[in-house]
Amino acid sequence: MERYEYMSALDYLKLNKLQKIWCRIYSFFLSIPTKLLNLIFRIGNAFKRLGLYIAHEFMDVLYTFKNGDWKTRLSFVIMGFGSLARGQILRGLLFLLFEIAFIVYMCLSGGYWLSKLILSNQTATGWYEGDPVLIAGEWVSGGEYYVEGDNSLKILIYNVLTIAFIIALIYTWRVNVKQNKLAQEIIASGKKLKTNKDDLKSVIDNQFHRTVLALPVAGIAVFTVMPIIVMIMVAFTNFDVNHTPPLKIFEWVGLDNFNELFTWSSSSSSFSATFGELLTWTLIWAFFATFSNYFLGMFVAMMINKKGIRFKKVWRTILVLTIAVPQFISLLYISKIFSEGGLINAYLMSKGESKIPFWTNGTLARVMVIVINIWVGIPYLMLITSGVLMNIPADLYESARIDGANIFQMYCKITLPYMLFVTGPYLLTSFISNMNNFNVIYLLTGGAPYSMYGGRAGETDLLITWLYRLTVTENDYKTAAVVGIMVFIVVAVISLIIYNLIPSTRNEEDFQ
Repeated sequence: MERYEYMSALDYLKLNKLQKIWCRIYSFFLSIPTKLLNLIFRIGNAFKRLGLYIAHEFMDVLYTFKNGDWKTRLSFVIMGFGSLARGQILRGLLFLLFEIAFIVYMCLSGGYWLSKLILSNQTATGWYEGDPVLIAGEWVSGGEYYVEGDNSLKILIYNVLTIAFIIALIYTWRVNVKQNKLAQEIIASGKKLKTNKDDLKSVIDNQFHRTVLALPVAGIAVFTVMPIIVMIMVAFTNFDVNHTPPLKIFEWVGLDNFNELFTWSSSSSSFSATFGELLTWTLIWAFFATFSNYFLGMFVAMMINKKGIRFKKVWRTILVLTIAVPQFISLLYISKIFSEGGLINAYLMSKGESKIPFWTNGTLARVMVIVINIWVGIPYLMLITSGVLMNIPADLYESARIDGANIFQMYCKITLPYMLFVTGPYLLTSFISNMNNFNVIYLLTGGAPYSMYGGRAGETDLLITWLYRLTVTENDYKTAAVVGIMVFIVVAVISLIIYNLIPSTRNEEDFQ
């Protein structure tokens, strides 16, 4: 171990291949504490910079108010007033209209939604008994009355939108203050402010990219970012089949759902054990589904492109036709063929043999889905790698043959490095896509056999198919939200690691 730690570059070159691999592994684990320490320092520095930035902004606001004229100071309360008073009608109206829209929204509904943010303040839908009434000296029941209660999910969604609106107002207010400060400085320097015509020209000319991107960015914020935020917030509630709005309400439970995940139990019915098992299987599936297709598809492309192979177009056409058939049809058909009463088992029964539990034995079912995915994925990789193989310079192979290299050496030193350089980003996206490959698993097995988490999770389930079942079938949204967050964390970490290891980002100059 010590010789690897203090090894020079020259000593490293003297090692054989196995020793070099071991040296890299040892160096990687040796560097983990240092990397973690650097990460902690970076996070600390990020918070420090954030604090300094906030302090600087706060001081700048105070400075602007102290040294501003009456138009600037009034703009602190009435947004856009300074711009309107200085003749910049267009930008002044935009600031003012945004503030009016915010005040109207908060008065009509925003304030109500914020008051319900503490979910325990909600009222459940149902029949309630009225207050007793004093009649002829006796207290008589006030009777029952029906109450249309609160919708917890609707309250959560509208609160996310309201908080986003508040953040947007704070940002717009800050821009309004900066605009007033800048306008004062321009006037003090003797220059002229931009006219309304200049502002309009800027919107449709040199700032046109922002104008065009405004609508798509708003759409992403509303239809992509907002649902993710809502999902994250659901993970801190007890939103499940027993607390489903509008008939029932759900409440905040803090970190209880995450405590259940990280409280390890070896029981197959526990949430933590099920998540660990499915995460392991998801990573194994993604690895084999990615690299088996990659290397076998490359091998098929090399065989078809090999000199002397006849009918190359025919072989390519046959493989392309397999892609043309929708996976929905082919996978369901294969699922029925290997089912308990399918063609294969029916044939075995006719010959007096016992049935093969293709989909009822967990280990065999996992092997089957990996093998079938190879059949599904090879045509795609054949097409992708064919173009790369035909663009590798032929003189490299000629030089290698002259130097005495065999086929395997040429593959390892020429073909594979070029392939990894060009298709490295595809490998990364393919690996991540296979981690979230819903179609293959769901159409072949549906996640079966179900033997984990009290029958609520199957041995062939990926995290994504389990998440689907938790939401659509079982209405266990809190558990699904926790699983979704953990899937995102795992995928993000793997993506960052692989992206920094692939040759496409590290050795670009070697393939110029």
